[in-house]
Parts: sequence; structure tokens; C-alpha cells
Amino acid sequence: MSEESTVPPQGGSSGRPKGLLQQMEELMAALNADLSALDADLQSAGRGAEDGEVQVRPAGRGSGF
Repeated sequence: MSEESTVPPQGGSSGRPKGLLQQMEELMAALNADLSALDADLQSAGRGAEDGEVQVRPAGRGSGF
């Protein structure tokens, strides 16, 4: 009798568990998207500021943090 570890399904329509590499790739893609959005926000805030003035906007809801 062999010992096998089972991983519960991670959701999704196939019902098949995701591999660790696929999970890491999805997390990295989400992180890159968040960083790109943050960079765009910072760039636009920097363009709008004059004489070294920094504009601060309230954090948006639903960011997950």
C-alpha cells in the first residue's frame, strides 16, 4: 500500500487541484497587475503635483488590504 498525499480542490470549474507552480504564477500575475496599477497612480500623482507638492488620495475600497 502506497502513501499518497491528497490536496483538496482549489475551486474552479474542473474540480482538479492546481499545482503549486500554477498557484505561484497566478499570484505573481496578480501582484504584477497590482504593482502596475500602483505605478500608474503614482505617475499620475507626480504629474499633477507642482513645485514638489505631493497629492495624497484616499485608498480605494476593495483592494484587499
